[in-house]
Amino acid sequence: MSQARNHGVDHGPIRPFRNRVAGAGASARRAVAQLAVGTPVLPVLVVALVVSADVAGGAGMIWLPLLAAGPALAATTNGPRGVLWVGFLAATLGVMLGIRDGVPGRELIAVLSALVAVTLASGLASALRGRRERVLAAVRSVAETAQHALLRPVPSTVGPFQVAVRYSAAAAEARIGGDLYALIPTPHGVRLIVGDVRGKGLPAVGTAALVLGVFREAAHDEADLLAVVDRIERSLARNLGHDDFVTAVVAGYPRAGHLEVVNCGHNPPLLVSASGSISTVEPAHPAPPLGLRALTGHTPGLQVLPFADGDQLLLYTDGVTEARDGGRAFYPLAEGLRRHVSHEPSHTLGALHDELLAHVGGRLHDDAALLLIRKPAARLTGAEADAAAPETSVLAPVPEAKCCP
Repeated sequence: MSQARNHGVDHGPIRPFRNRVAGAGASARRAVAQLAVGTPVLPVLVVALVVSADVAGGAGMIWLPLLAAGPALAATTNGPRGVLWVGFLAATLGVMLGIRDGVPGRELIAVLSALVAVTLASGLASALRGRRERVLAAVRSVAETAQHALLRPVPSTVGPFQVAVRYSAAAAEARIGGDLYALIPTPHGVRLIVGDVRGKGLPAVGTAALVLGVFREAAHDEADLLAVVDRIERSLARNLGHDDFVTAVVAGYPRAGHLEVVNCGHNPPLLVSASGSISTVEPAHPAPPLGLRALTGHTPGLQVLPFADGDQLLLYTDGVTEARDGGRAFYPLAEGLRRHVSHEPSHTLGALHDELLAHVGGRLHDDAALLLIRKPAARLTGAEADAAAPETSVLAPVPEAKCCP
């Protein structure tokens, strides 16, 4: 017992000392990091180069005016304090060099006056730049909050499906656009929507919010998928202008092995079978975009597809298929999907998204959304497998799928 007590007494004072040393080291590292971030290293280096050139050449007035490059450069990288500090350093060194080189008083005063003017102007520019950066950061924060409220995060598993989503807004600074998607479990099975609002900016965002709000309510209330589409159509007809519309694909999984699809003027989804073959799901009854039904009189039709274990469905917006490279060539989505398809939707879409950005050179010119669902094989025990009987059902006729280019 005494040994244990001695052990505790001997090491008790050491631990706080070590903690203090570690804390002091961490504080020193933080201070150095903050100093490195706030110190105008490059502007000071420019001033040092000018001073070195003057000392080496002794040319006086030829080099002294270049000291103004220090505070001017500091305005692009530092705050007003950093600019003033570099300006003070440049002015002090300028006076010392002017006296050393025997520069006439009037000429030296003129150089220093120009240096002070550049420093003050650079400090003002730095303050304005900082204000714009703060405003932009606030706008980004609001846009991210709005996006999270509008395009809610989709979990990796929804109902029986593995799910992955990738979204890129063309307005990169705002991080939000007119493409929309949602995938929710309902009493009538998992239901999802991917759409594209005509136009960009805040009006497109407002329309997307309207569509998603109606979809989330109707998907829970309506047993028929066509009734969900009808409610969205009626809401848009009341709230949109004559030239506004939304292309969309609405899908549902009401029972095992059956996938319902309603296409309203949108790009046809890509169906990946368990064997790896890829085909487009062309609409059996083409329908106009949402919001334009009253002008055409055409109503959408319900298409029922077999969707077995291992099958995958990719829904996307035209920002993906209309993305062009430097040679104005469109991105070949079907070929990219064939190259990168895997059993993990997140890996598939991650590779597709990276390839898409590489295709366009890193910056998309239109909003782009990708949503991929996969039906993994059910895991049954031996007894369950023996008891499970093959399901037989009569499917609605499915049109022959046309291969993607």
